[in-house]
Amino acid sequence: MGGRVCREEAKEEKRLGREDSLMNVDKIRRFTKQSGHNVLSLARRGLKDAPGELWELLELEKLNLSLNNLKVLPPQLALLSNLLVLNLWGNQLSSLPAEIGQLRRLRVLFVYRNRLTEVPEDLGACTQLEVLSLANNQLSSLPASLSNLTRLRKLNLSHNLMTHLPGCIYSMKALVFLDLSCNRLENVAENIQALLELKILIMEGNHLHSLPRGLCFLTRLELLNLDFNCIRDLPEEMHHLSRLEKLACHPLDKGLHIVHNPLMKPLKEAMEGGLGSLFNYLRSGGE
Repeated sequence: MGGRVCREEAKEEKRLGREDSLMNVDKIRRFTKQSGHNVLSLARRGLKDAPGELWELLELEKLNLSLNNLKVLPPQLALLSNLLVLNLWGNQLSSLPAEIGQLRRLRVLFVYRNRLTEVPEDLGACTQLEVLSLANNQLSSLPASLSNLTRLRKLNLSHNLMTHLPGCIYSMKALVFLDLSCNRLENVAENIQALLELKILIMEGNHLHSLPRGLCFLTRLELLNLDFNCIRDLPEEMHHLSRLEKLACHPLDKGLHIVHNPLMKPLKEAMEGGLGSLFNYLRSGGE
């Protein structure tokens, strides 16, 4: 799972612009002026604090501070109001400053593999966000204000402590990719049917015992991963998910992933004939 997560997010960052690297922090200002770029990478510099000069670079559009030892970000982050991409993954952040909400142009935010226990309400003001990764943290909930992120297309919440799907997610109707794997989810509300644009939904490694019928309205789904849960039965309407096409095994394969679940015997027998056989069984009402 982790490898796929990194590849997906690296691809998105590459799409929005290639980054340049510096040899040392003292050259930050001179470099950005001479290069003519509004892109700056300070990744893998062993930084415990962001350099003060950084907050003077008001023209920055893409900033990479990943794979350092940052524990906090100062309020001065708000000064970088032109940021489109902010990469903070692989640090030791336990929180984000409220001032992040002032980055109104932000489109991509990576904060995966940190130590976040909560997300500030203010992040809901970043209404231009299209990609958000909060994977590999210690989050058990999200603030209701994130329901304002109606342009969000990709959301990664994998490897957190969620026991239920945060209500704000049901308002993110532009989502095409949603990763909830390796949490503690026990159920998903019928409201999931609001996410009609979803193509990829990953919920493996949770504690799901059943699926809502509303899930069967997500007819654009091409990949639905339910591996490693506690599912015994499936909704009859699931045969409407015609774009799943096959029972999938490899993590990157499109289709329905449903191994390592205590499925009832009739379902297991139906699956021996493939996804078509399973859907026919569900279509017939389990007869």
